[in-house]
Amino acid sequence: MFTKILIANRGEIACRVIATCQRLGIATVAVYSDADRNARHVRMADEAIAIGPAPARESYLRGDAILDAARRTGAQAIHPGYGFLSENADFAQACAEAGIVFIGPSAAAIRAMGDKSAAKALMQQAGVPLTPGYHGVDQAPEFLRGQADGIGYPVLIKASAGGGGKGMRRVDNSAAFVESLASCQREAQSAFGNAHVLVEKYVERPRHIEIQVFGDSHGNVVYLFERDCSVQRRHQKVLEEAPAPGMTAERRAAMGQAAVDAARAVNYVGAGTVEFIAGPDGDFYFMEMNTRLQVEHPVTECITGTDLVEWQLRVASGEPLPMRQDQLQIRGHALEARLYAEDADRGFLPSTGTLRHLRLPAGSAHVRVDAGVEQGDAITPFYDPMIAKLIVWDVDRDAALRRMQQALAECEVVGVTTNAAFLRRLVMTGSFAQARLDTALIEREQAALAPNEGDSDPALWALAGLAAVASSEAASVDPRDRHSPWQAQDGWRLGAPAARRLTLEHRGTQRVIGVTGQHTAWSVQLDDGAALPVHGGLEAGGLRVQIGDRLHRARLVRDGNELYLFGGDGVQRFTVHDPVSEADQAVVDAGSLLAPMPGRIVATSVAPGTRVARGAPLLVLEAMKMEHTLQAPADGVVQGYRVKAGDQVGDGAVLVDFEAD
Repeated sequence: MFTKILIANRGEIACRVIATCQRLGIATVAVYSDADRNARHVRMADEAIAIGPAPARESYLRGDAILDAARRTGAQAIHPGYGFLSENADFAQACAEAGIVFIGPSAAAIRAMGDKSAAKALMQQAGVPLTPGYHGVDQAPEFLRGQADGIGYPVLIKASAGGGGKGMRRVDNSAAFVESLASCQREAQSAFGNAHVLVEKYVERPRHIEIQVFGDSHGNVVYLFERDCSVQRRHQKVLEEAPAPGMTAERRAAMGQAAVDAARAVNYVGAGTVEFIAGPDGDFYFMEMNTRLQVEHPVTECITGTDLVEWQLRVASGEPLPMRQDQLQIRGHALEARLYAEDADRGFLPSTGTLRHLRLPAGSAHVRVDAGVEQGDAITPFYDPMIAKLIVWDVDRDAALRRMQQALAECEVVGVTTNAAFLRRLVMTGSFAQARLDTALIEREQAALAPNEGDSDPALWALAGLAAVASSEAASVDPRDRHSPWQAQDGWRLGAPAARRLTLEHRGTQRVIGVTGQHTAWSVQLDDGAALPVHGGLEAGGLRVQIGDRLHRARLVRDGNELYLFGGDGVQRFTVHDPVSEADQAVVDAGSLLAPMPGRIVATSVAPGTRVARGAPLLVLEAMKMEHTLQAPADGVVQGYRVKAGDQVGDGAVLVDFEAD
């Protein structure tokens, strides 16, 4: 076994690998960019080496800098994690030539499976079922459109060197093919440095089922059963689970054997995943093989009682697989949800900023949290905006689902917008709860997934008003003399408490709230004339109050003028409007379109002077290796662009001068 390894990655997966190494007594070396100087994986590792500026191409994608760091620190092996250099055959080869073990498959295996077109041909020779499509070298747009016309729509354009949902487009008709192809190729070139694509028949209502395989240098290959990753958005996995609901023993054995055959075809050593598209008729087709550890590997660990990172380390050091196929068994059910800093209500745009408050579920026999950040860390525009993975396990799917609902309700994040509320709505949809799974589930459940535009519950507004007053009182206490009456903003007046008027905003609705009282006896007056007696107040960082015949509990976090109430129904966010400070702020011209995040302008869509309808595409912004189409906010006229293709823009930059009708 190794005594020291270097982890050529960052974030959650780097922390995950370090945790196993700490348990096994293996010293770890972290690498970091300028943006990650104080990151959690750097704090966890025994040593850390700087490898370059924030952009990944100047740091985490620099194989030479990572190999130099390994030599300088005496690391015997390099764990690539996932993403970055994990499926880079040249890097794996360079490690071998440097006498440093690459904890993964051989360069030859990565090359064989890395080019999806070549991999399809190899799988055809191995007898693995394939989806009908074109996997050749001719990339002329009209030729590819002709192939798509022959295959029959809908088709899927897919980056040959791709993964993670990048460089993929569904196309429903011939007229839309060339434009979709251009966008797909740009995204593939940006993400993978290779614009080559393949075109395949799009299987209607497909399930995405993948098989975890593991091989060693002694000729052994096993499969650790399946994961269902059908719940996706823009071809990116959102929820994963194991085992796949409704999977029969016969189908599991057939898919497992096909995956083992695929691994044996390239003499595979290490952890790998063979992904299949499964149709409603029970047929399944090889999609691709990921020659690395998957993001969703924890659900497999939960149902098999294994540590796949430990398996990677043992196999890479020359040991045989820890278990035979007949020793592997499925126990219970596991679910994983990816908690991201992204705004589901704004088209899932990434959200950047400092995590001013972060509280995640406590780990237990049923709940596991794999996080790459802690409170005070920053989510930057340079990398994937994952905060943590929430993994739950229980004896069956229904019990695991209840665990996941609870875990998501316990997530508290302030400083960035997250998808926690969206995930909670998602796991509570009828389709997911009843395991009616396919890759169109999110689109099918749009009505159930849409957030409430406003909330008229008087008790919620009363709770928020009391929370605003209580948090102001708590913040005014002088720590040098907690009993001093001179600093306390508790509404004390001679004769009776003062009435405080607040303007609160929640999901686009503003209301004026009057709060009168002290300590545990309050009266809240709403702007519609309703008066609610409230008993209770602030205790141990939260509110516990009686409103009418109902007891309300909520954890309270105040961040400037933003008020967060975390409870059983997730988070409720209110803005406390301060007329004085808001009058001093500069007003941004409403007749403009602003950048929702830092990024690079890919293309502008219409000419200045063009009249457009609301929702019409105006320009394409690339951020975090994904293309985002920015749309017209209303019917109107595009007066002009302040940017051009290739420009780098910051968050909030004015992009388009727009005159609404």
